[in-house]
Amino acid sequence: MKKTILTSILLAAILTACGPQGTPTMSPADVQGSAVAAAWTMVEQTEAAIPTATPVPPTETPSPTAVPSDTPLPPPISPLSTAAPTLNTSGTDNCVHPLNMGEAGPGHRTLVQNHSGGTINLSLTLYSPNAFGQCGSISYANLAKNAGFTVELPAGYWFAYAWVTLKGSSREVSGSFFVQPAQFDKQELCVREDGIVYKASC
Repeated sequence: MKKTILTSILLAAILTACGPQGTPTMSPADVQGSAVAAAWTMVEQTEAAIPTATPVPPTETPSPTAVPSDTPLPPPISPLSTAAPTLNTSGTDNCVHPLNMGEAGPGHRTLVQNHSGGTINLSLTLYSPNAFGQCGSISYANLAKNAGFTVELPAGYWFAYAWVTLKGSSREVSGSFFVQPAQFDKQELCVREDGIVYKASC
């Protein structure tokens, strides 16, 4: 393309030199210099208009997806519960994990009784670190209607939640209670139709 433009300029210069001479306002050297300058300007503009290879912007590399853990969820809060606790969020232990029963201190014998009228899945959460610095959850599944079992609960503040499955329906019940450190008598945790209570006898 440069050769074509330069050839055109040279031909124009030759024809200008050979043509009839009028009354020039500029000398032939000035005309030739202007023509060459204009030609080079056109060449530079043509080259500037040619698209250049633009680098493709880097794409964001997706970060790895977190793998689900076995950490239990905090217990749901039932609308029937009037004293639903908030989980401890101070410090590094938020109590959303299985309870380490071996390090939570002496257990206090508790009889769990299902008087809800249906089958229950029960979650018990020591929701604040006790005197031994332990907290967390334990759970029991498919406890039949009117069934019971005994568990050794360490001292501290507890929240109980049960999902009750009845014929054709289900419901939630919950309640809070405190296991005293010096408690030696057997207590009962009663899962009822209207809530969960902790007392000497259901």
